[in-house]
Amino acid sequence: MTLTKANLLSKESLTPHVFKIVLKPEEPINFKAGQYLQVVMADEDKRPFSIANTPATSDLIELHIGATPDNPYAYEVLQRLEQQQWLMLEVGLGNAHVKNTQLEAVLIAGGTGYSYTKSVLFNILETQPERKVTLYWGAKSFADLYEAAELQALSNKHAHFKFIPVVELPDSDWTGKVGFVHQVVMQDFTNFSAIEVYVAGRFDMAKAVKADLLPLGLKAENLIGDAFAFI
Repeated sequence: MTLTKANLLSKESLTPHVFKIVLKPEEPINFKAGQYLQVVMADEDKRPFSIANTPATSDLIELHIGATPDNPYAYEVLQRLEQQQWLMLEVGLGNAHVKNTQLEAVLIAGGTGYSYTKSVLFNILETQPERKVTLYWGAKSFADLYEAAELQALSNKHAHFKFIPVVELPDSDWTGKVGFVHQVVMQDFTNFSAIEVYVAGRFDMAKAVKADLLPLGLKAENLIGDAFAFI
């Protein structure tokens, strides 16, 4: 774990309530793809966020923060960043990082949980280009899948990568997958005995993934996500 001050380089609105933050740490950082950081608000107030970039770009830190005034946990972090233009961070936390295996990888993201799977995905493409990987990203509407176009282009470029967007409330012209994201995964896979699953999103989603996929052959050691340290 590295403690570092990180200066704000850019803030971009991805949706009305989700912001892409790029920070420049003042000291070198080491982390594994899939690990998270904590924003140090005070000695007893440290708030975790997924790191969206990979160690290959460790001179920068990319965060995707969903924040509204009625969500002070994240909103206060953005407020502080805007006020002082820097944050104090603890970087390189958690055990839900990419595993060096040849198993097919299935990434399941809900909402801004995508930031975790983005780091995992890009690391696999960078370091294990022959490994088969599928990303399922679910949200209420297609507009919430703020990097869908980039992911589709990436899927067209990489033969071993597939992107599956999933929406719960589709528009009338939507022709893609509809429903809860992990249930769509279960429509495409019926045996998980040789698959590694990475999960990020709400705790209730992670709990449902665990309950539904383990009976389908998924090994507990191949179910990876920070939430599983608590559920």
